Amino acid sequence: MITRNSLDETERLSFNPGTIPFSKKSVNVRMDRVTPQDPSKASYARKYMLDDQWFISKHSEETNGPSGEWWPAVVPGSVHTALMNAGKIPDPYEGKNDSIARDQSFCAWWFKKEIKIPADSTAMRIVFNGVCDSCTVWFNDHQVAANQGMFTSFEFDIAESMKKDCNTLLVRLEPAPYRISEGEPNPYWIGMNVGWMDTVVFNNVYGWHYIDVPATGIWRTVILEEKPVVEIKNPFIATRDFMAGTMNLSVHLEGGTHEREGTLYVEIEPDNFDGNSFGFEYEVRSSEIGPEMQFEFQIPEHRLWWPNGLGDPHLYRMNLIFIPKEGIGDRKEVIFGVRQVQFNPLPGGPDPELYNWALQVNGRAVFAKGTNWCTIDALMRFDKERYARFMDLARRSHIQFMRAWGAGLPETDEFYDLADRMGIMVYQEWPTAWDSHKVQPISILEKTVRQNMMRLRNHPSLVQWGGGNESPDPTGEAIDMMGRLSYELDGTRTFRRTQPWGGSLNNYDVYWGRQPLDRNLKLESPFLGEFGLASAPNLESVKKYIPQHEWEAWPPPPFGTFAHKTPVFNRNEDMSRLSHYVADFIDNSSMEAFVLGTQLAQATGMRHTLELARTRWPEAAGVAFYKLNDNCPSVSWSIVDWYGAPKLAYYFVQDAYSPLAAVVLLDGLNPGDSPMDAPVFILDDSNCLAGQNWEVEVTAFGSTLREVKKTFFCGHGTIPIRQQLGQFSLTKEQINHTPLFMVCELRLEGRVRYRSFYWLNYLSDRGCLFRLPRTTLQSERHRDKLMIRNTGNIPAVGVSISSANSNEMVAEDNYFWINPGETREVGINGNWDVAVQAWNTD
Repeated sequence: MITRNSLDETERLSFNPGTIPFSKKSVNVRMDRVTPQDPSKASYARKYMLDDQWFISKHSEETNGPSGEWWPAVVPGSVHTALMNAGKIPDPYEGKNDSIARDQSFCAWWFKKEIKIPADSTAMRIVFNGVCDSCTVWFNDHQVAANQGMFTSFEFDIAESMKKDCNTLLVRLEPAPYRISEGEPNPYWIGMNVGWMDTVVFNNVYGWHYIDVPATGIWRTVILEEKPVVEIKNPFIATRDFMAGTMNLSVHLEGGTHEREGTLYVEIEPDNFDGNSFGFEYEVRSSEIGPEMQFEFQIPEHRLWWPNGLGDPHLYRMNLIFIPKEGIGDRKEVIFGVRQVQFNPLPGGPDPELYNWALQVNGRAVFAKGTNWCTIDALMRFDKERYARFMDLARRSHIQFMRAWGAGLPETDEFYDLADRMGIMVYQEWPTAWDSHKVQPISILEKTVRQNMMRLRNHPSLVQWGGGNESPDPTGEAIDMMGRLSYELDGTRTFRRTQPWGGSLNNYDVYWGRQPLDRNLKLESPFLGEFGLASAPNLESVKKYIPQHEWEAWPPPPFGTFAHKTPVFNRNEDMSRLSHYVADFIDNSSMEAFVLGTQLAQATGMRHTLELARTRWPEAAGVAFYKLNDNCPSVSWSIVDWYGAPKLAYYFVQDAYSPLAAVVLLDGLNPGDSPMDAPVFILDDSNCLAGQNWEVEVTAFGSTLREVKKTFFCGHGTIPIRQQLGQFSLTKEQINHTPLFMVCELRLEGRVRYRSFYWLNYLSDRGCLFRLPRTTLQSERHRDKLMIRNTGNIPAVGVSISSANSNEMVAEDNYFWINPGETREVGINGNWDVAVQAWNTD
């Protein structure tokens, strides 16, 4: 019998990794009940944040130093944000101001901060956690550091040069890299700036992704800290046995052999749930072999971390404390979860051409309902509140999986903390794209990978590493380094050379290829890694970045603001391509119509693909549409615009990803009068059907919104993630309506748990979706609930809740179907003024 390896195993062997974490013998310790120590009552190395009272000045060629004019800087943040706050440049996101902001990217800048150091301090250092991209640092007129690479931290000692009163920290920030492409990394880039390929930065601000304002600045926090006698470095905790709660812990103590004598305290307490705290003490002696220690222990009464919708994402807080026999101690805090994530072969078994795609979490098979994640702001405003808005919208739409793609960041601690707490699994790519890894400085890339892999590896939400975005030839020294280090520094997660690769698929036949939306009804792959359509933001959002005098200008001028804010600045027939899909649904007669038409096309072109992928489990292991969010205000593939306002497609993704759903698979969106036999599936990710009587009802409605046909499917109890119930059939006479609607409803013990609707046969009569028989709606607010009643005698189609505060308002559901006489209760966050309408209300 011939044994075949999967592509994962073949590549692991080719990377030839050295020692893998936890491969050495561990010390078995017992966890006992403890009372967590109060950190304020012990002597640890002190830390001081240096993120306020910075100043910025433009570089002077005459003096080869600061110009002499200083303005308040933003740290963490960007040069552009500081200049905007100081009134030196207009908001880069409004109108076509990005061209003004872009000029500032290619200037050198100086940052200055005065620091007063505590009088009792001795061994001190300063840590920069991230500067974009290249800088030189002086402390009290002494050059102390130089660094290149946006995602690498650096530090320097200041004990010899620090003063008792005032100290000056001075940073020279170099211009953003600039090099004109002659065809690299691919012909699309000819004549564009590809300076990002000469370093390691996020490249989605270099003119291909809605904005051409290369960011520069001190973008992560700066810290002044005491140096402990012995420092706890890069602790790593991983699950060995999720059922027993057995964990492996690696602790590296950096210091001399004699200094490493002391006591290590390990305390573990529940972080986001109530429970007991446990810990152990370990005496470290000079006879210990090497600075790294490995432990194995069981967490009593342990609770598991689960992905969104499958259980609670239980987290633990581990405090590591080392008290040396002499000198100040050190303390590190780690948030972690007890969980096991595996990627197994597809049903056909291991295949040397395919990665293992079948996802299993804590022994449970999971279809990965995913999205692609974009950098949240081109100007590097990465505050946790902004992250929380978008991550919470992802959670509410039942997203379980995110690809942090290679044109963006090795994501921030704020991002991963939220992913941990919301149960969203992350596939993290390194910052390379389109084979740029072949020319990017290998030393900076390796430092980026090493530092960030050790920074992120404790997060339970992190499930995969990736080499970069859409590289046609993901081979060579850099990819081998990434693959090797994923085993040597982690060893608990798989590595993917690039996306797409090894059985995954990116497809843009719809949109870039101008193919009909029907094409997306046929997309099949073991893992669908990218697909989607661009659409305009909500009208309220568009008016925030379009000058008022352009609001009524339609069609918009080809080089006006509206066209400029399309995917590639209307340089690649963007308005023509978008209008091509608008024409499927509505006359392109106004900005409002364009917004509605592009959003309808996006929703139509996405929801069927997501439903198809779910029904193909286990042959299909997951899907990640492109994309959730934006790096700036623009017409784009996102389903939530930069301001945080969900588009129409957001709510149909929410339906398509509902843990419990019933769906109808279509062969085409405009069948005309051709008879139809459409498969009907029930989907249950979360075992909601266990012990329940359930019923699926599929109903077709004609152009008069009168019932054409109804079919029922009944059952009892659980199913294995998905199950086909039968077919919904329509004859030539029944289907021949313009438009035709189908409503799919799922009831448990007689109560409606899910409902969604489909629109068909709309192409032959543009605008017919909105020329339906009319009905009326009444709405009443009860605190955080909105009661909406259909007071007419026909269904209300596409009932929507809108607000001028759409970037803050969140509706529990939107764009839904209400039967005659029915009342629908919808949760609303906040006390916003809202408007309720439907496609067939006046």
